Amino acid sequence: MADYQDTPPTTHPREAQDRASNPPPTRGRTFGTVAQAYATHRPSYPDTALDWALAPVSSPDSPTSARRGALELLDLAAGTGKLTASLVRRSTRVTAVEPDPEMLAVLRAELPSVDALPGTAEDIPLPDASVDAVLVGQAFHWFNPEPAVEEIARVLRPGGVLAALWNADDDRVEWVAGYHRAASEEDFTPAVRATGPRSDLPEMPEFEPPERAEFSHSRRLTENGLIDVLGTHSWALVSTPEKRAEVYARIRAYLATRPELGTAPDGTFELPLCTEVLRAVRRERR
Repeated sequence: MADYQDTPPTTHPREAQDRASNPPPTRGRTFGTVAQAYATHRPSYPDTALDWALAPVSSPDSPTSARRGALELLDLAAGTGKLTASLVRRSTRVTAVEPDPEMLAVLRAELPSVDALPGTAEDIPLPDASVDAVLVGQAFHWFNPEPAVEEIARVLRPGGVLAALWNADDDRVEWVAGYHRAASEEDFTPAVRATGPRSDLPEMPEFEPPERAEFSHSRRLTENGLIDVLGTHSWALVSTPEKRAEVYARIRAYLATRPELGTAPDGTFELPLCTEVLRAVRRERR
C-alpha cells in the first residue's frame, strides 16, 4: 500500500512499465520501510469476501464468464501481495501494480510467477479494457479518488467489477473495543471495523451504484504478534519510538486484565476481524 499522486489518466501499452514513480514521502508512503514485516504480519482476506467481490464476473451467467475462460484480474496498490496471493489461487491471469519499490520487491520475491509492475492508481500501466476485475486491498483510502476511478474504469471491460476491501479489527467485540480505548491518543488511529470515510467511494458515473458487504473472520495471535501487526500500521510508522512504546505499553497492560486472552498453553488468542467490501460494476461504454 502506498500513497498516490494526482497524475492524469493515460492510455498506453504495457511495454511502457519501467518508469520512475517516486511521489514525495507522506503517511501513505511509509510502508516500504517495513515491507517484509508487512508481508509477514498483515492478515490475508477471507475467501467469502473474495467470492462476493468477484461474483458479478465469476458467476456462470455473467457476460464476462461467457466470453472467456480464466478471469483477468488486477490487484491495484498490491503492496507485498497479501491479496494477490489469494487471487492467484483463483485465476491464472493476475497482474499486480504497486508504486512503492520496496513493497514491489517483496511481492516479486514472494510471488515470482505474478506479473508485478510499478504504477499508481492514477496512472495504471495497462491498456484500455484489459481486465475483468480491479481489486484494491487496504489501499483505496490512499488514492486521489476521481482520477483513480477514471483510470480503473479505463482498464476495466464493460461488466467488469471494481472491488475495494479493508481488513480491520472488529470493534463490535467488547474486548477489542476496550483495547482500542486503552491505546487511544490523538495520533493513534488503529484499523477498527471499517466505518466513516473508508465506507465511501467517490461519484462514479462509469459504474453502477456500489454495493457493500461485511465478512467476519479471525486470526490467531500472541500478544507480541498483535504488537508486530500494529508496528506495520501508518500511525506507528510516523510516531516517535517513545510514543510507540507508550501505546504498546498501554495495550499490554489492558490485555493483561482480560482473563479470556492468552489462556492457551502457547499464549495465543483469536483476534476478531471484519472485512468490508465495496464493489461496483462497470457500465457499458457509450
